[in-house]
Amino acid sequence: MAPLVLGALGVVFGDVGTSPLYTMRVVFSGEHGLPLNVANVYGLLSIVFWALIIIVTLKYVTLIMRADNRGEGGILALTALVSRGVEQRSRTRWWLVGFGIFGAAMFYGDGMITPAITVLGAVEGLEIMTPALHAYVVPVSVAILVGLFWIQKRGTASVGGLFGPVMCVWFGTLAVLGLLQILERPGVLAALSPYYAIAFVVSKPLAAFLSLGAIVLAVTGTEALYADMGHFGAKPIRRAWLYAVMPALVLNYFGQGALVLADGAAIKNPFYLLAPQWALLPLVILAAMAAVIASQAVISGAFSLTRQAIQMGYCPRLEILHTSDREIGQIYVPFINWTLFVAVTLLVLGFRNSDNLAAAYGIAVTMAMMIDSVLIFVVMSRVWQWRLPVAVAIAAPLLAIDLAFLASNSLKIPDGGWFPLLIGGIVFTLLTTWKRGRAILMDRLAEDSMPLDVFIESISESPPPRVPGTAVFLTSTQNRVPHALLHNLKHNKVLHDRVVFMTVHTRDIPRVLPADRVAISALGCQFWQVDSYYGFIEEPDVPLLLETCGDRGLEFDMMDTSFFVSRETLIATVSPGMALWRERLFVALSKMAVKATDFFHVPTNRVVELGTQVEL
Repeated sequence: MAPLVLGALGVVFGDVGTSPLYTMRVVFSGEHGLPLNVANVYGLLSIVFWALIIIVTLKYVTLIMRADNRGEGGILALTALVSRGVEQRSRTRWWLVGFGIFGAAMFYGDGMITPAITVLGAVEGLEIMTPALHAYVVPVSVAILVGLFWIQKRGTASVGGLFGPVMCVWFGTLAVLGLLQILERPGVLAALSPYYAIAFVVSKPLAAFLSLGAIVLAVTGTEALYADMGHFGAKPIRRAWLYAVMPALVLNYFGQGALVLADGAAIKNPFYLLAPQWALLPLVILAAMAAVIASQAVISGAFSLTRQAIQMGYCPRLEILHTSDREIGQIYVPFINWTLFVAVTLLVLGFRNSDNLAAAYGIAVTMAMMIDSVLIFVVMSRVWQWRLPVAVAIAAPLLAIDLAFLASNSLKIPDGGWFPLLIGGIVFTLLTTWKRGRAILMDRLAEDSMPLDVFIESISESPPPRVPGTAVFLTSTQNRVPHALLHNLKHNKVLHDRVVFMTVHTRDIPRVLPADRVAISALGCQFWQVDSYYGFIEEPDVPLLLETCGDRGLEFDMMDTSFFVSRETLIATVSPGMALWRERLFVALSKMAVKATDFFHVPTNRVVELGTQVEL
């Protein structure tokens, strides 16, 4: 348990753990900053504390982490779980799955802002050391980001072992710095009472509502607790949060509150001013390391989410490189990495400080939290079969809190909140266009192909010449003759002695048991159907699959086996199915996709490609 708790500290809590760098400052000095007085400070601290209790501890750590999809978490895993509890092809299911996909799309917007705001927030400590270093904040931040994204291709295995110990030191430092200030002004602990939060909201409802847009910064990163559940398990994450992370965060926030009450000028950067002058440089270095770790978790999450989207049919096949021989979860997606790098760098250069970026931060987080509340209600009522009044009694207050945060953050849209919404909208359009386009493409291919049973019957009645060897046809249209086979027969006038149709299925579970990996059926005339099944976090490997078939009685000699695939040339047309602009977008996306043979690890010297033209 101890190594898992340490690993969870290093990977899961980087985002929420770096929020003290800027949250307090933004609440009191942002666009809708509160006046600095005792009532406001106590009210803010009370709201932050109870937000950590209700949103993080009760909603995510206690409730949502129960909704695991065979041990895996995350928005797509939750979406897959929800889809099982709703009738197939129903309008409700369409909306709920669309909700989940939009939540996944918003993660990319969040993934662009998190590295920018955490790294900027850490490096801004240079200004506290001496104002003369102000001009170096942005260049140093960009340099750190260049290094961070550059090392992604080398994998995180070599530095991953440092993440846990570094974050242990980080959270220990947060606790000590906060505790020292609390000891000087212990009265601030009275804000642990919900009385101060309620009194603040009742006496100043407008100010409280506006401040929610900044207070939400204290609970960013909660999605990571759920998303990384498959790596560490629920119990280590819960223990790390309850026994280390939450106490350290509460002590630091309350320490900052005690500091600004004692010295109002400290609000310019209360986190760094908690430390004595001699400790500023080590603290800046430690904060920069914590920011890098927080950013790394988001980047790795974007890689994992992309792989899941590819496997579930929402994203074109992109190049995926494994950076570890031992850990399947350690992957590198070059296209996503460099897209994130460009976006994050532009954000740093455009916004230039964490206060400005805070205006863009929060809208994606609160929207994802709201979507999680809706989906967990469906899980409680449909999947877990809880009584409806119980599910409503739990979900309604959570949804009300999420909507309050979302409404407050919506005021940020003109000042930068439009950015994650724009990114989320673009990604959602891309994901749904690819899914819909693939469905239309499969329909067009099925229309133009022959039923498989009719074809095999015609072969048995008038067999063509057959040549030695095995032909494997990779096809996604079951019970239909692959176009590659028809073209091969038309041009070469022969069939191989043994013909295998191989279809790869992705199921809505993380992993498929080895015993359920392959289903083999004989179709007659030496035709065979091989169906292979993978979970949405697994990666298909055809050579390994053929070895599995050998264990089931269908043996393959790789030197005597040829793989045939169709390469479709797509043409956008004005026809029912999708708007013309979306068809053109789908065609453009299809050109980005890596070859099926590369994605499935088929040996390139054993592949025959045959082209076909398809009008969408």
